[in-house]
Amino acid sequence: MPRAKPARPLHVVDLFAGCGGLSLGLEQAGFQPAFVNELNEQALATYLANREAAHPHLAEDGFHVNDVHAMLEDAFMRRLKGRLRTDLGIAAGELDLVVGGPPCQGYSGIGHRRSYSVDKVELPSNHLYGAMAAVVAHLRPRAFVFENVRGLLNARWTDGGRKGEIWDDVRKTFRKLGDYRIAWKLVFAKDYGVPQNRPRVLLVGLRKDVDVAGEGDAKEEDAVKRGFLPRPDPDVKPPDLVDLLGDLVDPAYKNGGSTTHYPMAAKSEIQRELRTGPGRHDSTKKGDALTEHDYSHHSERIVEKFEAMLADPDHEIPERFRTKKFAQRVLPQRWGSSGPTITATSLADDYVHFAQPRSLTVREWARLQTFPDWYQFKGKRTTGGLRRAGNPREGIFDREVPKYTQIGNAVPVRLAKAVGDHLARILRASS
Repeated sequence: MPRAKPARPLHVVDLFAGCGGLSLGLEQAGFQPAFVNELNEQALATYLANREAAHPHLAEDGFHVNDVHAMLEDAFMRRLKGRLRTDLGIAAGELDLVVGGPPCQGYSGIGHRRSYSVDKVELPSNHLYGAMAAVVAHLRPRAFVFENVRGLLNARWTDGGRKGEIWDDVRKTFRKLGDYRIAWKLVFAKDYGVPQNRPRVLLVGLRKDVDVAGEGDAKEEDAVKRGFLPRPDPDVKPPDLVDLLGDLVDPAYKNGGSTTHYPMAAKSEIQRELRTGPGRHDSTKKGDALTEHDYSHHSERIVEKFEAMLADPDHEIPERFRTKKFAQRVLPQRWGSSGPTITATSLADDYVHFAQPRSLTVREWARLQTFPDWYQFKGKRTTGGLRRAGNPREGIFDREVPKYTQIGNAVPVRLAKAVGDHLARILRASS
């Protein structure tokens, strides 16, 4: 009996990829990254460093770029399609997936506070969904996914504009592609096993020759009902924080110091999962090397404040420590019946560790986004002021993207894998 022909590998092009959370989840679902675009050099360095062994072609010129405008030139697109064909065997019309999360500085609540009251129409990053649509038009993948923050749904181009007008323009832009069926959904990461609430807007386009079984007619916009996105699995529960982070609690930690080796063995399923490296079948052991577990150097007053919050059953900030800046919260060891109530942002200082008077480390922050411990992050640990926020009123749009921000901006890996598993089934069934 002849052997069955092996399935053609699925390939994805990732635009505005950040540090690679969306890509990593898709890779876990069986997709192979074919090309990556990321505007920020630090985030791109993180993306490439974690794929140099498994996907070395990404480091070559032509398979990664951080200039979106150069990418849209016809000559670049011709070269890219030629290399996809000759180097990766992806013929015209055979690319499986294009994904992208254009920067959301002007859509998110925190981004709006940092935009210095500039109208969103004046922020160049707010128009990059058009660039993604242009790439989709060039490459004609079998499917695409646009992702962004919940604030996009209600955003206005100007103060006097109509609520939701930007989101209307986004959908119109992708509908104009013509040969795709479009649906979208506001999803919550906790419904897919992520230890965060974290709402994300996911818009999915399926080329009309890709079959999908779902509910609702062609006018139905709900991507879950249409079968474009997976339904949450009620049996997949987000882990409690003590189960997610408990193995990283070092009784000998020092303010401003580092823990360079695992202080204990993995004790929960999620810990074992995140401590298992690529190509390994066993997790790391107590005493094995641990990276990115460096502690912030808090002042004595801040440590005293955190200790007081941890000692209070309600974790209230004592009056003498309160400021107008923001209200910090102590992370709960266990979520309770409502599940996760937090969303990781670019500001790790928003939260206090559930057992120690300190903010979370980069490694702990990454686990909140379900990045495995082998994943490394490039660039500065943190930064602030104009270097992180820019100043659109002064025409300063470039921003540093340190490690905490890279992680906070990422799509949670578990959410990406759930979406990837679902799309992989659809695409393979239609091959």
